[in-house]
Amino acid sequence: MVELRNVKKRYKDRTVLDIPALLIRDGESVALAGANGSGKTTLLRILARVLVADSGSLTAPHDVLYLPQRPYAFRGTVLDNVLIGIKNRRNQALELLEQLDLSTLAAKSAQSLSGGELQKLALCRVLIRPCALLLLDEPTAALDTKGTQLVCDAVARYKAQTNCTVVFSTHTPQLAAKAAERLILLRDGQIESDGSIRDASQAPGTEWPKHISGKPAE
Repeated sequence: MVELRNVKKRYKDRTVLDIPALLIRDGESVALAGANGSGKTTLLRILARVLVADSGSLTAPHDVLYLPQRPYAFRGTVLDNVLIGIKNRRNQALELLEQLDLSTLAAKSAQSLSGGELQKLALCRVLIRPCALLLLDEPTAALDTKGTQLVCDAVARYKAQTNCTVVFSTHTPQLAAKAAERLILLRDGQIESDGSIRDASQAPGTEWPKHISGKPAE
């Protein structure tokens, strides 16, 4: 279970996150959506405990994996990067590379990859480890439709194997509708809407409803 109570985060004189209460149950798949600066990344970083809130309380598993928005590569091959710290999982690493269409690049220098390839590699490096809470910040931002589907499938397999809770941020309505059962819309650091994808499609005053439902928001 993940629970936040009266969590606030400020940068200088600006409040970037203000959440009176938020509960995410074990095993849920939750999408965080909203414009740039709405608080998505700040919320994920607080859940990952790489950022400390100025006030409030957080209850969350300590067995957490966090994929930042900007992927990076270590020196060595693509396969070396996936196996950092876990050399005994070569077969699993190769399987992940196959799932994300990177198997032909296994022996290539990881630092020579394109942005989309690097994003998929960073996800492989996360998914090779089990966790209770998986946090993904814009995991498909640099990917086309095919790459997005591969990521959705890989995360779904991982969730089925580990029964973990998944929370990810996205700007893409289609990804939220495809990969999450719950959608939290953030605006100016506050929760604007929280519910099922269907609920979000009927929420007034946002740009998301018309994309999800195919109809303009009323």
